[in-house]
Amino acid sequence: MKYKMLVVDMDDTLLKDDHTISDENKEMLFKAQEKGVHVILASGRPTPAMVAYAKELKLDNSYMISYNGAVITDLKENKVIFERTLSQEQIYELYEYSLKRKTHIITYIDGKVVSETSSEYIDIELYISGLAHNKVLDFRAAVTSSAVKCVLLEEPSYLREVEKDLKLAMPHLSVSMSKPFFLEVAQHGIDKAASIKIVAEKLGIHQSEIIAVGNAGNDLTMIEYAGLGVWVDNVDPELRDKANVIVASNNDHGVAEVVRRFILN
Repeated sequence: MKYKMLVVDMDDTLLKDDHTISDENKEMLFKAQEKGVHVILASGRPTPAMVAYAKELKLDNSYMISYNGAVITDLKENKVIFERTLSQEQIYELYEYSLKRKTHIITYIDGKVVSETSSEYIDIELYISGLAHNKVLDFRAAVTSSAVKCVLLEEPSYLREVEKDLKLAMPHLSVSMSKPFFLEVAQHGIDKAASIKIVAEKLGIHQSEIIAVGNAGNDLTMIEYAGLGVWVDNVDPELRDKANVIVASNNDHGVAEVVRRFILN
């Protein structure tokens, strides 16, 4: 099979634990592009937290999927070509739910992370995203429009229970884990696979010609959608049997292994 698109998750997949791209991964992604393969970054990260990595990988003529599939950016034209948001009412509904379940909740407005609370988990998102924190007295009063997504944050074992409950309580929303302490919530039907499908159709690429590489629950839809679904070795244990292939971990250049085995051969 000649693969024409390589879709790569960022945190804990492409990026090492220090949030850098290894030289091995970078070199192999350059080689993939030289062979004409479209390399697409697909992340739960906000768009601004992905741009520098896209430039580092010379993806100036590519597309980028951010906010867990809620936004697609055409990097060549530097414009958003797809966006789906949560309504203000849905965000309020999630806020009330977070109060009931005693979790933190954040959303993204005007390029800032908005929350009513502080926590070590919110601090991690601020560090990863590089966005400013707009800590407000009244979350509902601060949210005066729609937003691309919300994230519920809490201790991992407890958040797993919240995930199960939220999927039952709000089946009209898209719910997935991106990190053990990040429970992502987007509009119904929004996930990485749905956005990959949009990009693939634009490029005239068939589903069978796509490789997707990830590590977490929010990657599962694209792993199952792609012609070849690949986990890096640090995948969440309960997901290990959901992919076609498992490669080396994020710290051991798993993405480079994918390119060597399935694109350059």
